[in-house]
Amino acid sequence: MKKNKNITELLKKKKKQQRKHNTLQQLQKKRKKHPFPTKSSAPWKVPGILFFSTLIIIILVIPTLVVVPYVNEGQEQDVTVEKEATKTAIKLGESPFSVAVMRAGSDEVENVPLETYVSRVVASEMPAEFELQALKAQALAARTYIVDHVLHNGKAADSEVTDTVNDQVYHNEKELRKLWGSDYNWKMNKIKKAVAETQGEILTYKGEPITPAFFSTSNGYTENSEDYWKNKVPYLRSVKSPWDENSPKYLDQKIFKVSEVANLLGVDLPENKTLSFEISRTEGNRVAQLGVAGETFTGRQVRETLKLRSSDFTIEQKNDHLIFQTKGYGHGIGMSQYGANGMAEEGKTYKEIVTYYYQGVEVSTVNETAPTLVAK
Repeated sequence: MKKNKNITELLKKKKKQQRKHNTLQQLQKKRKKHPFPTKSSAPWKVPGILFFSTLIIIILVIPTLVVVPYVNEGQEQDVTVEKEATKTAIKLGESPFSVAVMRAGSDEVENVPLETYVSRVVASEMPAEFELQALKAQALAARTYIVDHVLHNGKAADSEVTDTVNDQVYHNEKELRKLWGSDYNWKMNKIKKAVAETQGEILTYKGEPITPAFFSTSNGYTENSEDYWKNKVPYLRSVKSPWDENSPKYLDQKIFKVSEVANLLGVDLPENKTLSFEISRTEGNRVAQLGVAGETFTGRQVRETLKLRSSDFTIEQKNDHLIFQTKGYGHGIGMSQYGANGMAEEGKTYKEIVTYYYQGVEVSTVNETAPTLVAK
């Protein structure tokens, strides 16, 4: 009996071990089918995924939303700051005399205080978007021109100037408001700031007001006065002006028929024949003389006759057409406006600008140079 009892116990143990073995095998099979915890065994799965997804959105998306508006804002930041900085109305100082401006549109004379006249000339001659130091340099040129004009033409009340390029371009307040619209206040305040901070200052050479020639854009150099005008002026010398390459007016071209050029220049040019051009250049790299078909013309003659932007030009013939490619805009003498702005962008002051383009000049005042013009 005892032996049978022992056998029975052994059989029970084997069955128990077999059940454990079967259970382990079933668990292993389940793990192979479900390598990750099931929903019932991992209640944290959904909240965890949501948490990490939200974290990724915060890290990647939100900085993008922040950066994009900032980049767009940066493109307009300078103008916005400029507008904010010029909201406060700028008052001009007292003027020693008034300027009599003959208005071409009405044939009437406007009597304008000197400093007001200067501010409106600067507004009419140079973009208000230019750097403040460039606007100051333009203010000195405008003030110097009118002081010199009045000194050499008698009393201020009788010394009329036109409002065109024959003297200096001038628009009154009404015209500027119409021209600028909602930008009038900030533009005019910025210009008035430039005028107010240079009040009474003019440019002189050996104690006399200079002829402050200026123009829009050079070809990389300014021109000696005698290479375009007749007289040699000691302070109007050719200097490098590399900043002008950034001007939108730096390059241009005009196309003419050969017959048009022949008619305009008054020379016989055969249409069905390759033309030969002989060109000599000035120190400022503009055309000094152009020889064609036995005739010789100055660069100035060609520029003004064909209404080219500059006397720095090249000519290319294609069949019965001539292509004139120009560099720069204007006569090239004195101060380049885009050059002045380029210097200002590099941190140069208005005094450094004017003494660079007008060689050997000094910054003086109306009081010192023309005391007879100062109101008593």
